[in-house]
Amino acid sequence: MATANRRPPQLPTEDEITQAREASRQLARMLTDDALPLRLVTDDNRHEMIAIPPGALRLFVDVLTQLGQGRAVTLLPQRAELTTQEAADYLNVSRPYVVGLIEQNKLPARKVGTRRRIAFEDLVRFDEQDRARRRAALDELARIDQELGL
Repeated sequence: MATANRRPPQLPTEDEITQAREASRQLARMLTDDALPLRLVTDDNRHEMIAIPPGALRLFVDVLTQLGQGRAVTLLPQRAELTTQEAADYLNVSRPYVVGLIEQNKLPARKVGTRRRIAFEDLVRFDEQDRARRRAALDELARIDQELGL
């Protein structure tokens, strides 16, 4: 994720939100098994025939849907590696907390020189497991509350 040309996600403007909503609706209608290649037309009516794979079209619809809801979007390649700060931002925790998780072997990471890198798929797996643990703890507290009549 940490590349020289990577831009931070930008919140869409009101105009972009409106455009994204309409574009996602139009593209979603094209998500069929027998979809034809998309024909992109510029404002000056020059056009190119471009075959967009169904998976990419679904991705476009997902991105446009998020933008249409006013959310910023970031795309990551499957095997992306994040810095400890980027992982902290993803988890919505502090960077020292992420470093502690790594040092306690709760979150896998590798060293690149003196820096740590976390595979995005490992971070997602950790996040899912952590959420499941917290949900189970809350369920247990709710069960105890019911038993005690609280």
